[in-house]
Amino acid sequence: MNEVLLRSLTPSVLGILVRRGADFAAAEDAVQDALVEAVRVWPADPPRDPKGWLVTVAWRRFLDATRADTARRRREDLVEEEPAPGPAPAVDDTLQLYFLCAHPSLTPSSAVALTLRAVGGLTTRQIAQAYLVPEATMAQRISRAKRTVSGVRFDQPGDVATVLRVLYLVFNEGYSGDVDLAAEAIRLTRQLAAAIDHPEVAGLLALMLLHHARRAARTAPDGSLVPLAEQDRGRWDTESITEGVEILQTALARDRLGEFQAQAAIAALHADAPTAEETDWVQIVEWYDELARLTDNPIVRLNRAVAVGEADGPRAGLAALVALDDSLPRHAAVAAYLHERDGDLATAARLYAEAARKAPNLAERDHLTRQAARLNARGCH
Repeated sequence: MNEVLLRSLTPSVLGILVRRGADFAAAEDAVQDALVEAVRVWPADPPRDPKGWLVTVAWRRFLDATRADTARRRREDLVEEEPAPGPAPAVDDTLQLYFLCAHPSLTPSSAVALTLRAVGGLTTRQIAQAYLVPEATMAQRISRAKRTVSGVRFDQPGDVATVLRVLYLVFNEGYSGDVDLAAEAIRLTRQLAAAIDHPEVAGLLALMLLHHARRAARTAPDGSLVPLAEQDRGRWDTESITEGVEILQTALARDRLGEFQAQAAIAALHADAPTAEETDWVQIVEWYDELARLTDNPIVRLNRAVAVGEADGPRAGLAALVALDDSLPRHAAVAAYLHERDGDLATAARLYAEAARKAPNLAERDHLTRQAARLNARGCH
């Protein structure tokens, strides 16, 4: 069973059902039922047209659910519109679905959570990690969002800012998490940039390209993480870096600074440095100051502490860290790094081990565990 194929077809099938009149929550349930049926049937009897098969089965499941619902009489006309079996139109509805999920009846945070779950393919746990909230809290938020839009006609798409937030979170999960969605996020952001002239859309596209350019160097052959300072910069994708920088410069020239442009500027400074030692950390701190002003995000301030530690010394970085909540994701890892640079190896080893226990994925946990072991070994000599 090709799970990647099923995942790639889901947005288009969902879009077809929505365009034919299904409300989003019912359409999503019908598509999920069709996917379950595909997992059961396809291994023994694979269809010649997987997408057409999914559309037909999902539509039938939607109609069955509609007939059983008290609103059956208002939807009887949909019965005659069941699409005939056969090839489905090759239309990419994914970006349209992102906008539809960002419905005005939802708060921005709920719209983002719903889109990530229904269209982006992320699990409730992954979305909760992105929002820094418990998984149960996020599950309730998504359920409320589904109830809110249940029965709503999607003729009022949401705003660009909410869609950008979704694309950003999808890219981050694809870049550093368990589900590879980074390339898909870049593809959709390119579509959006081609459709509308918006500096923050350009800023997000530049940010994605600059980060994605370093992807090949982020892991060693054995799958272990390679920190930015230790990466082989010869493996960075210079074409993507050049494109990202050009897009960013054009956006910044419009003097309508937003958070994605500021993040892209930081990424560009890293990409511009021939070596880690030549990184312009002073400018990076200045951009983090701008970013903190724009977002007041605690993760931004955590990353700023690292930059301050590089620009002004580890004790300055530790001083910047004091004002932050130590329960923040990766707080212990940042503190460990700064303590190691300050020469306090025992504290650094303890904090690396603590950070490993809290790591969001296996690769990061293994990296932090090795860091703790390395310092503990040095302390024994």
